[in-house]
Amino acid sequence: MNRRIRTARAVGYLVGNVVLALGLTLNTQTQLGVSPIMSIAYSTSELFGMNFGNTVFAMYVIFVAAEMVIHIYLKRYRTIPLDAAQILLSLLFTRVLNFFKLVIPDFAADLGGTIWGSMPSRIMFLLLSIVLTGIGAAMTLNARLVPNPGDGIVQAIADLADKDIGLTKNLVDATCVTITCAVSMFFGGRIIGIGIGTLLAMLGVGRVITAYNALF
Repeated sequence: MNRRIRTARAVGYLVGNVVLALGLTLNTQTQLGVSPIMSIAYSTSELFGMNFGNTVFAMYVIFVAAEMVIHIYLKRYRTIPLDAAQILLSLLFTRVLNFFKLVIPDFAADLGGTIWGSMPSRIMFLLLSIVLTGIGAAMTLNARLVPNPGDGIVQAIADLADKDIGLTKNLVDATCVTITCAVSMFFGGRIIGIGIGTLLAMLGVGRVITAYNALF
């Protein structure tokens, strides 16, 4: 039974990471605003002409460092190796993001003038991306293996504050959106990457995580 449980956790973890990467990329490609957790990296890559995947990787390294500080404060020293392992995971995860960005078209630019590039279709894919992102995040976190750094920092903050993961996700997303607005206005003089999709994801992904955990 233990072997079956371990296998199920591993499969859920791998599937969850793919689902998460798909949801995050799909959100970006609707061109209705990137997902909140990716907004800082996206605006930075657009402002300075950097590779999106590499910018996400740099942001994830910062997240991992913050997780280590929190876990040391909480005296959870056994989690430090898992925190460090997120660096390797984030390198692989961002390559998956780059892959999905290559194969999923830009709905506004590449599919403009077709039914798939219409606003109703883009909103439909946006809602799908929110659901996929929430499910992927919940699956990877519930496996209790090596979390995606974007979700690992949420878990660490939730543990530190002793709050629900879904609520903490909402608060972290709101913080990311605020930072993105400040950075893009300061360096670019305009808001970059923030749209109706960002705001809906900021509200919706945390709720999907809470609903998924309640159901499963």
